[in-house]
Amino acid sequence: MSAGRWLIRAASLAAALGLWQLLTSLDVNLWLRFEQFPTVDEVTSAFADRLGTGPYWQDLGHSLRRIAVGFLLAAVSGVAVGTAIARSRWAADLLGPLVEVVRPVPAIALVPVAILLLPTNEQGIVFITFAAAFFPVVVSTRHAVRALTPAWEEAVLTMGGGRLRVLFSVVLPGALPGIFGGLSVGIGVSWICVISAEMISGEYGVGYRTWQDYTIVDYRGVFVGMATIGALGWLTSTAVELLGRRATAWLPRPAGRGAAGAKRPALRGAGRTPARTGTGHAATPASAFTAVPSKEPVP
Repeated sequence: MSAGRWLIRAASLAAALGLWQLLTSLDVNLWLRFEQFPTVDEVTSAFADRLGTGPYWQDLGHSLRRIAVGFLLAAVSGVAVGTAIARSRWAADLLGPLVEVVRPVPAIALVPVAILLLPTNEQGIVFITFAAAFFPVVVSTRHAVRALTPAWEEAVLTMGGGRLRVLFSVVLPGALPGIFGGLSVGIGVSWICVISAEMISGEYGVGYRTWQDYTIVDYRGVFVGMATIGALGWLTSTAVELLGRRATAWLPRPAGRGAAGAKRPALRGAGRTPARTGTGHAATPASAFTAVPSKEPVP
């Protein structure tokens, strides 16, 4: 990314903070009431104070551990289930209806189920985090696998490869862009649900501490918690995106704007006149009429 784009992004954030500081310091009350909001200076001072305390880092560690465990479980199981549904008719018939019935239920609505089902609150919060990320990963993996070109799989089978070779050499590598799209969505939803679960039934964590600050009317602490949640969500989602770019480094990348006018290399045979048939018409390659076979899950 160029320095100019970084400057634009920094200026956008600075402008938002400046507007916040102006509205709160002037106690603006035009339908939206800013007189009760803490200023940027007050939140910054409270944030600096929290950084020097042990409970802040303890809460941070609890939230990060819950996200790591729940999200990793969702990533592994979501890719496995999504691939199975896309590749096997048996899995599609057995697991597909269950996924579609449970998927519309918000993960935070499963808090009572987690409380009744699991022995500790800690396990319940991890379960909520897992459920939040699981379904986006399943759906994205299923669509990515079904969208693969059948010719790749047929080429491996023609050269003597088995099902495992097709799975690990064609299916999973080819579906990686879609899989990481689901992982990027899943990590964001996981943060929403883990913070909500910590507010409802947690004992430690950023969400729990933010709710406690609200109950004692410490609005500066509430905004410190919100800033912490935003920073954690941005860092983790950026990490997932960077991992996805590294894992799909073999894919072609779009050229930059500056290279848009660059001359592309000529294709082999470009500019040649098509061969004429006996009827006087140009001959059309047979590959132009070859239909791509549809992808069907195997039993």
